[in-house]
Parts: sequence; structure tokens; C-alpha cells
Amino acid sequence: MTKVTILPSEFGQRLELQLASALKAGFPSPAEDYAHEGLDFNRDLIRHPEATFYGRVDGDSMIDAGINDGDIAVIDRSVEAQDGDVVVAYVNNEFTIKYLDLSHKSDGYIELRPANKDYHPIRIDITDDFEVWGVVVWTIRAWHPGGKGEN
Repeated sequence: MTKVTILPSEFGQRLELQLASALKAGFPSPAEDYAHEGLDFNRDLIRHPEATFYGRVDGDSMIDAGINDGDIAVIDRSVEAQDGDVVVAYVNNEFTIKYLDLSHKSDGYIELRPANKDYHPIRIDITDDFEVWGVVVWTIRAWHPGGKGEN
């Protein structure tokens, strides 16, 4: 099971970074080789600071959704979870990150679905200690070892 370690967020300081113009995946244009405006993660990515937390992903059950071991999930607890959302769930004393599948709700259970064929869905019924803890609204990944604080 992929687990999530919940981390507090700190929104007291601005983190202003330069934002490049549209990053094209084709041939670069020399005319657009400059930064336009600042990007502040707190302002631009976080809608509900008082209800937003970070979680570090531990495991590979969501790799086909593009969520990998070591990624950081930005979790908003004020967003109401919908069928198909990626959620952080608290299940029987553990946090996990999975797709929320409500299609069996009328049958008396729901499922938490992994995004890796090597894992099985987790069936949740009335006997489980269960809570949708929050909805994953962003993920952040280090693409270079230096991004993880390594030399």
C-alpha cells in the first residue's frame, strides 16, 4: 500500500519565483526566452491555506497516475471528494493515497483504487475505520537528485 506522511504547511512567507512564459514542448522560440511574472506557490497553487497540507508519498501503488515514491502531494481538506478523485484516506489507522471509487456505494461499500496493476483495490465497508482525509489537488516531483536536497 502506498502510504502518505502528512506534513504541516507554512504560508506565512511569500515564495516568489520567476515564471517563464508558456513552456513549449516543441521547438523553442528565441523571442520568448525571458521571464514574465512571478509565481508564488502560496498565492497561485493553494486556494485554502488553512485547510491545505503536504504529504510525502511512500510507495508505488499510484505510479500509473503519475504519482511516484517520494513525490509531494498537496492535499486540500476543504474540497469535497468526488468519485474518481485522488484522495488521501485514513483507513484503519493508516493514511493512503488512492482513487476514490463510489460506484458500489448502493451495494454498501466503496473502494480505494490504486493506479498500478500490481495492487488490488481496498474495499471499505461499515466495519472499517475510514475517512476521506483530503483531496490531492497538486503533486510535486523532483526530476533531478539536486531537487531532493542531495548533492
